[in-house]
Amino acid sequence: MTGPASGREFSCLISAQVPDLHMQSTSQCFPLYWYDEPSGDGLLGRSEPVRHDAITDESLAVFQETYGDTSITKEDIFFYVYGLLHSPEYRKRFANNLKKELPRIPLAKDFRAFEQAGRKLGELHVNYESVEPWPVEEAGCSENPGRTEKMAWGKVRDKKTGKLVKDFTVLKVSDSLTLRGIPERAQEYVVNGKSALAWLVDRYQMKVDKKSGIVNDPNLYAPDNPRYIVDLVESVITVSLETLDIVDSLPTLNELPHPANWPTAWSMDVK
Repeated sequence: MTGPASGREFSCLISAQVPDLHMQSTSQCFPLYWYDEPSGDGLLGRSEPVRHDAITDESLAVFQETYGDTSITKEDIFFYVYGLLHSPEYRKRFANNLKKELPRIPLAKDFRAFEQAGRKLGELHVNYESVEPWPVEEAGCSENPGRTEKMAWGKVRDKKTGKLVKDFTVLKVSDSLTLRGIPERAQEYVVNGKSALAWLVDRYQMKVDKKSGIVNDPNLYAPDNPRYIVDLVESVITVSLETLDIVDSLPTLNELPHPANWPTAWSMDVK
């Protein structure tokens, strides 16, 4: 799980792989597990890395005491936090804190609602490439869309200003295929200052690094699947809309008081 990016509104994202520190500007990363280096040498063989829980026993005890539920696990707490960090109420209430310090995690009354939402969000965000594509109109050659050089949004004339502005319901993926009927609401799912779709449009284009000459060609990411980029766009539409639905369904925080076993160190003011 990666945390806030400096200079932008708070956002978070989950990854099944160790992310780059700058995946979201300059992020904070919070793992579910951490590992010891394997021991041994070439002659004796190397043992497997030893896995440790990143969430402490102390934290687990606090959550189990707060909710009177010994079935709560460390993994439950991890996904509770991920769900909580998507709460609009949480982000608004702690907006100032989130700009300058690590997220503070309140004890919301409905633990399971946030935990289950966090699991659903995690499933969507980690497996975004395999999520069911959103049904949109495909104008052009669907079976073989051709190369994507640079995707482009459609244009529509603004009724107030008369100027041409982006039409987020239309996306030209290649010279041979344009997607129509994209729900505008998908633009509301924002990660690190841009909608998920905007990041996709920005990054999945042909680019050549001027200094090194290295070519970034998204058409090579899945050379055996000519629809890879089209399917990815449609899947990210689904991810965006379902994320918004989950976030909208989150309950109010209704923060609970600290339990008797709340660690003294957690109550210290952060300077």
